[in-house]
Amino acid sequence: QVQLVESGGGLVQAGGSLRLSCAASGFTYRAYAMSWYRQAPGKERELVAAISSLGGETKYADSVKGRFTISRDNNKRTMYLEMNSLKPEDTAAYYCGRSSGVAIKPNYWGQGTQVTVSS
Repeated sequence: QVQLVESGGGLVQAGGSLRLSCAASGFTYRAYAMSWYRQAPGKERELVAAISSLGGETKYADSVKGRFTISRDNNKRTMYLEMNSLKPEDTAAYYCGRSSGVAIKPNYWGQGTQVTVSS
């Protein structure tokens, strides 16, 4: 079955960096786009970044452009989110998702990893 497992979250001071990972199994990884979403308490889940199946196309939320970088290693079946210059408003649970395309909302989700940025 499809499994997505996020890791790498934690507590960091404002201005710091974190690298999230999403390990995938149970499907043909290179055939699917992948994405990172986040959800803060009381808010809707929102797109952070997405990457196409072979990595040639990426998409970012305006709020993270220039600070976050999405990437994937199809040989390792793993997706990454490099987060720099973190701000308190980046605090949220971060989820990885699998979808049919960069512009399509995922239909499979991981369990999430918490990122907390202190001011």
